[in-house]
Amino acid sequence: MSLKTPRIAVRAVILCQEKLLLVNAWPNERSDLFCAPGGGVDLGSSLPDNLIREVLEETGLVIRVGKPCLVNEFHDPKSGFHQVEIFFRCTVDGNTEIDPLWQDPENVVTHHVWATQDMLARLRIKPGSLGDVAFGDTAIITYDPLEEIVL
Repeated sequence: MSLKTPRIAVRAVILCQEKLLLVNAWPNERSDLFCAPGGGVDLGSSLPDNLIREVLEETGLVIRVGKPCLVNEFHDPKSGFHQVEIFFRCTVDGNTEIDPLWQDPENVVTHHVWATQDMLARLRIKPGSLGDVAFGDTAIITYDPLEEIVL
């Protein structure tokens, strides 16, 4: 296995009316795993600008990016894939309703859900600390250590 450079990604922790926005980014129902919206960064664009673009693509929502709240990393030992994600607290600028027919340009996101804290216990989410970060102390920045990728 050859060593690869870690991929940098950004994710949005968006709370609205005590609900956290989650997406399923596994085409063709390949996995029931949910995560915060976001994705890989483009070179030459700031982390907040990348996040604004990614959330718009995945949900149609316009956001304002706040402070970082979580750093997470995962890897696939077989392929050498390694991703470092920086999560930011964000707010929606305008309407929070997502058109049920919305489809991201890459056709990756299959579901959107506004999840209450109680609902998180019934969903498979990554990283595992996301609920605590979203609904916990907003002044703390958390690190979720390297783990193997899961589907």
